[in-house]
Amino acid sequence: MAGVNYFDEKLFAFLNDLKANNNREWFNAHKDRYELHVKQPLLMFIADFAPKLRTISPHFVADPRGNGGSMFRIYRDIRFAKDKRPYKTAASAHFRHEAGKNAHAPGFYLHLEPGNVFAGMGLWRPDGPHAALIREAIADSPTEWTRTTTAKRFTETFHFGGASLKRPPRGFSADHALIDDLKRKDFIIFTNFSDAKACSPGFLEAFTAACKSGSRFMHFLTDAVGHSY
Repeated sequence: MAGVNYFDEKLFAFLNDLKANNNREWFNAHKDRYELHVKQPLLMFIADFAPKLRTISPHFVADPRGNGGSMFRIYRDIRFAKDKRPYKTAASAHFRHEAGKNAHAPGFYLHLEPGNVFAGMGLWRPDGPHAALIREAIADSPTEWTRTTTAKRFTETFHFGGASLKRPPRGFSADHALIDDLKRKDFIIFTNFSDAKACSPGFLEAFTAACKSGSRFMHFLTDAVGHSY
């Protein structure tokens, strides 16, 4: 709701301290700070974003459960990682499509990290079949894709991110007019906020406005992979 300060400098202070002390002993000794200044405010933000998200699309989910919901766990999966630090040093939430089961589904995203606060949306690292569907949609509807991604409001708000193929994907020529977009591995866009903005009473509205600005882009991608928008 408008006028609520969900986050404050204590969230960023905790994440900075965690970055400098990324071990279980320190985290367990300061877990009350995590619960009070990171987890609880983020779950409240997710709950209040839910009705706003439904006005953008009824098929995306904001789930405020502490486990299994929209909030990403603070714990890193280090089973097969060379980096054995046990904790993430950012707080984040993924508002994925109801048909999606993991982070690779179409979704809106919130990232809270000292000096790196942003809203993201799209599909991160879709599997081969879904990436092929998106590329086919871009190639089949180049005018719609171009109008969506070159509109003034879009370009003034967002930048593309993620990785790209070194070579053209199978079935597409290197001189295709949209080859840079067709080579993407990640179909994701971002808009950044200051830490101060994240701590302001208008942040929920600002995040919602960013998601609305990216709605046409999300609509295109969601249609491309065969889901309702």
